[in-house]
Amino acid sequence: MDILVMGGTRFVGKPLVAQLQASGHRLTLFTRGRQAVPAGLEHLVGDRTDPAALAQLQGRRFDVIVDSSGRSLEDSSAVIACTGAPSHRFVYVSSAGVYADSELWPLHEDSPTDPQSRHAGKLHTEAWLRQQGIPFTSFRPTYIYGPGNYNPVESWFFDRIVHGRPVPLPGDGSTITQLGHVEDLAAAMARCIEVDAATNRIYNCTGLQGISFRGLVAAAARACGRDPAAVEIRSFDPAGLDKKARKAFPLRLAHFLTDTSRVRRELALQPRFDNLETGLADSYTNDYAQHPTNPDFSGDEALLA
Repeated sequence: MDILVMGGTRFVGKPLVAQLQASGHRLTLFTRGRQAVPAGLEHLVGDRTDPAALAQLQGRRFDVIVDSSGRSLEDSSAVIACTGAPSHRFVYVSSAGVYADSELWPLHEDSPTDPQSRHAGKLHTEAWLRQQGIPFTSFRPTYIYGPGNYNPVESWFFDRIVHGRPVPLPGDGSTITQLGHVEDLAAAMARCIEVDAATNRIYNCTGLQGISFRGLVAAAARACGRDPAAVEIRSFDPAGLDKKARKAFPLRLAHFLTDTSRVRRELALQPRFDNLETGLADSYTNDYAQHPTNPDFSGDEALLA
């Protein structure tokens, strides 16, 4: 198939492009040109928010459009305004952050959503695709981790463990969260275009199990080759923090757990990294340990003040 990938050279896009290329698809990547592009692909360089740059797509037609970098309805609709609707599928990376706060866990794809969430643009894009009759598949991951992650998810924990710093956790550390490996998300995205049942479907896509914050610290420690018992955990009270200080902790301070049975059943997925510790070890060995940093721990002071 002729596939347009908006992005494709960072984090989610990198393993996805590799999988699509290995399957023999003809790929066109639209990027800002800051990262190397694999040989044999068409590469269009430009900022997707610049209409003049996006005009390179004017009149082009594609079987599949993959949008892993769109944050708003305008981001995605501007692409389709140039190319027309894809003949086969629009594959979109949404977010489990679109769900409303809940007392019922795990969250399912039909759980209530929050139109005021900071991910509301992704929610609006899903609704617009359906309203326009554009065949689409949307994925709602929780926290994505793995090599190439530019968000402080696993690295936030690695930094403190490796540098012998105390790890601040809200309350008693029993809050449940959920992480999914980037390669498993990419595999689901590549697989969906081969499955007719995935048309006009939304999928939660993340790891099978949730894990407590304390459990995450222990798993991250083992991934770093450290003894979890030697890692100091310090509790903080999130209720006493202002909004800015609260952001120093990288994960939401409430439970975050989704049901992934639909994506596993309908796409017949066999995730490679369902074991979180195996995935964290992969991220540490193949990314974090190869790129030493000098972390800024000043945010911890606000959490623990």
